[in-house]
Amino acid sequence: MNPREERGKQIAETARIRPYGETRWLVPSQSSTARYYVDLANVDEPACTCPDFEERRLPCKHIYAVAYFVVREQNPDGSTTVTETLTVTKRKTYKQNWPAYNAAQTGEQDRFQVLLHDLCGKLPAIPPKPGRPPLPLSDALFISTFKVYSTVSQRRFMSDLRESHERGYISKVPHFNSISNALENPSLTPILRALIAESSLPLKAVETKFAVDSSGFCTSRFVRWFDVKYGQTRQKQEWVKVHLMTGVKTNVVTAVEVGEKYSGDSRFFAPIVETTAENFQIAEVSADAAYSSNKNAQAVDNVGGTPFIAFKTNAVGDKQSSGPHYRQMFHYFNYRREEFLRHYHLRSNVESTFSMIKRKFGDGLRSKTDTAMLNETLCKILCHNLVVLIHEIHELGIEPVFWQA
Repeated sequence: MNPREERGKQIAETARIRPYGETRWLVPSQSSTARYYVDLANVDEPACTCPDFEERRLPCKHIYAVAYFVVREQNPDGSTTVTETLTVTKRKTYKQNWPAYNAAQTGEQDRFQVLLHDLCGKLPAIPPKPGRPPLPLSDALFISTFKVYSTVSQRRFMSDLRESHERGYISKVPHFNSISNALENPSLTPILRALIAESSLPLKAVETKFAVDSSGFCTSRFVRWFDVKYGQTRQKQEWVKVHLMTGVKTNVVTAVEVGEKYSGDSRFFAPIVETTAENFQIAEVSADAAYSSNKNAQAVDNVGGTPFIAFKTNAVGDKQSSGPHYRQMFHYFNYRREEFLRHYHLRSNVESTFSMIKRKFGDGLRSKTDTAMLNETLCKILCHNLVVLIHEIHELGIEPVFWQA
């Protein structure tokens, strides 16, 4: 029994739950004087007016309370044994295309190198300078990205590099220190951003709805200070904050910005919307309340999309404090809330994207310097996009071709 079920059972046993019509029930709040309406018109998808249900779109404690209350009322002796077997539909499940999934997983690393080589192969060469010949730009990007994909140390990664050289993906096998040296190069940062955008283009016909959010990647650096009040040394881990936009169907990343760790989210919204609009047709964009502003609603409208951004608790839609597009979104939320929330909850896909990146390539950065950490972060996102493409090759039957323009 999860915590919401336990609290729902407590409400059913201690509070007064009243019917309100044929399919609705009035349930009091546990923490305030508020009351919420639970609608059981659709037994498979019950609804509630509480903030928890509106945010998660999953059964809340009030829905569980009504479920237990209804079952107990049907038992004249007041027995609670039946309530223990009551089940509430938690979420929809979707069938997995197992043949496509298995094919993508079993051949992922081989196909990853092919796509990465195609992506890096057409980059211009670095003009020669006096001294030792530098590592070719295409090789530097290939080994840096492939190293991040492998998630192993630089020394252990050399076996993979020798195999890549034998297959013709890199011109020579570099020293293992060349990997960290490549990540230290600030000129790779704009190129990695361009590669991320280019790697998303094969899915431009699939993605029209997008979501925005931010998340942090921890680093190997720690900040230490002496706490005078408590007379002891304290420390905390440094981290990098990443803002990205992702398609809600395939979870491909279309634009990314890396900001300061305590930077606000809102100012990064318009740039990544505009970057995505350069390559994709944007129908709608969903985001949480951290991005709620007149400017951001205007930014989505400027590219022909509809914003579905959550509102802060003090939000108002009057003419004095809000722009026309923000007001339109605010009235949409108030008068067609269920429809608005169906679009807004597509935002959960960007959280899935961050989860995919962190679970597969790690939520930490091994690099030590700011430039290397930035480039390593971008390499993680590029790796994610290529993995998404590999899955869509088998799922949708597409064949990516880069740099067609």
